[in-house]
Amino acid sequence: MKLSRRSVLQTGAGALAISTLAGCLSEPDNGDNPDGGYAAFFTLEDWAEQIAGDEMSFENPVPAGEMGHGWEPPGDLQRDIAESSAFVYLETVEFAWAQDVAADLEIDYDHVELIDGMAGLESQLLPLGDEEGDGADRQPDEYDGDPTEVSVGGFDVYHRSSGTEVAYWHNDHWHGAVPEIAVDGSVAIDGIFEDDDGRVLPLGEDEPFQIDARVVDGADEDVLTIESRGDHIVFRGHETGRTRIVFELVADGEVVWDTSADNMSVDVVEDAEPPESYDPHVWVDPVLAQDVVETIADGLAEVDPDNAELYADNAAEYNERLEEIHQQFEELAADADRNLAILAGHDSFQYLEHRYDFELHTPVNISPDADITEEDVAETIDLVDEHGIETILYDPFESPDGELPDTAELILEGSGASDAKPISPVEGTTEEWSDDDWGWVEQMEELNLPSLRQALDAE
Repeated sequence: MKLSRRSVLQTGAGALAISTLAGCLSEPDNGDNPDGGYAAFFTLEDWAEQIAGDEMSFENPVPAGEMGHGWEPPGDLQRDIAESSAFVYLETVEFAWAQDVAADLEIDYDHVELIDGMAGLESQLLPLGDEEGDGADRQPDEYDGDPTEVSVGGFDVYHRSSGTEVAYWHNDHWHGAVPEIAVDGSVAIDGIFEDDDGRVLPLGEDEPFQIDARVVDGADEDVLTIESRGDHIVFRGHETGRTRIVFELVADGEVVWDTSADNMSVDVVEDAEPPESYDPHVWVDPVLAQDVVETIADGLAEVDPDNAELYADNAAEYNERLEEIHQQFEELAADADRNLAILAGHDSFQYLEHRYDFELHTPVNISPDADITEEDVAETIDLVDEHGIETILYDPFESPDGELPDTAELILEGSGASDAKPISPVEGTTEEWSDDDWGWVEQMEELNLPSLRQALDAE
């Protein structure tokens, strides 16, 4: 994946570390280690090992208990990678050190196969969800009238992941459009309806109103499917083409208002443009993970063509395990009595939230280095009590000594919640998990799925 290289970490300790790595390029290299490679963090190493089997071995330079983003590598790491056959990494600024290593290797060490696990995922990347758009401030009002007699005065459309307004209805016609949808990708859309008095109508499966959409009669019905979740809509792309849709406001199972006066066109494309600022945590999604696994297998086949069929077979076998994880998440979502859980840590799980339609509220954004304010914690505590949440979640990497992180302690002390369960961003490992031979699958099955089941009341 060729996205813009980073424009940060050019000063201070980061620049010093990168400069040290770059200096290694002048040292001699014989490329005499065709049987080994490196991966930028634990998950990529785990997947590469699963695919390579006994033919190649991979090393993860990030120590147990740490994660790969924001990590500072030792000065001799690039030299070691340059003496191997392959480097598996993600082309994203969150792993800036790996980006820099890959860029320098590409120039001076063309015998090292660079395998970018994000290649081909551009159209499925989610925008960062750490900044709320204007729609987040427009909370629904209480509605005590007859829903079937509502008169709609305004309708705005928002990209659900970023909160960005993408279209609005004016009088009897559209301004703006739904973003392009990639084949096998999806776009989630929020709608905000106002009545003639300017009240925001409450949307949801248990609310007076629901949002829905349909393909216009006679338009192409094969390019996409439409799923209404009550308070938002998910469009899923199936084949390239253009179709036309109508948005609907539903009450008591009947359409009480729609946009049929002006149909909106929606395009499904082979490769949608990635957002300018995107969430890198693609590896938590068991469906996207299957694409990454196939990309790694293709890269190993370039290194070792004689075993290409073996790598493809191993990848297919491992992807069956990933598909089983996907099915377990589907079952969890179907069993859940609530669609909101609280995570006392930074948000690494947007791809899971998007795919399985639940929300993990966090008092901090996607960055693990972001500050948490008293106001953020107080707001989270109010949310716990409002929804009667008994179990909160925390990231075990944020307190490697085995104790609860401070944020989790504060939420438990200030709210009615009584329990906290760990949920791993499956980016790193611990000494204990390593001793137990836990890989990506085991972290999901032994830790994340049980914790999420308890937090979402899906037991």
